[in-house]
Amino acid sequence: TTLVGFHGCPLRCKFCLNSQCLHTDGIWNRLSCQELYDEVKQDELYFLATMGGITFGGGEPCLQSQFIRKFRELCGPQWQIAVETSLNVPLKHLEELLPVVNQYYVDIKDMDKERYHKYTGRNNDNVIANLNWLVEQGKEDNITVRVPLIPSYNTKEDTEESIMQLKRMGLSRFDQFTYLT
Repeated sequence: TTLVGFHGCPLRCKFCLNSQCLHTDGIWNRLSCQELYDEVKQDELYFLATMGGITFGGGEPCLQSQFIRKFRELCGPQWQIAVETSLNVPLKHLEELLPVVNQYYVDIKDMDKERYHKYTGRNNDNVIANLNWLVEQGKEDNITVRVPLIPSYNTKEDTEESIMQLKRMGLSRFDQFTYLT
């Protein structure tokens, strides 16, 4: 998989893993869909042989739903397209991405509203609503939820409670890990 990062994110996480996506000082290369496709199509045989493709990360890739949809038109259905997302976006973006994204890697931080807000500066209402919507669309097997243990923000018990809530929503694929701060 080739990772393509986008600029911009609605969250302001305390230990952002890609904080340069929040800066507007010209450190990002701007490519059109065609320019990106021309850059990565050299790996097409590899993508096809390995069931690989492009993972769009960020910042928040779902905010770039029109770009990703246009990119899918260029690369065709054989490449896998994944998004690494907080899902803290308006539903209209997921509606646009539904027919073009194969895999969602969702970093929820924590299911608890207060802990989520303390860590990200935002509420998690969109996250939960969007997860439910994706499950309603039959995408639960295409979602891996990342449930981090974040020192000073949540505990192992908190992550276990988050996973239990996610299981009740119909999700079953989880990545658990600890942030190093």
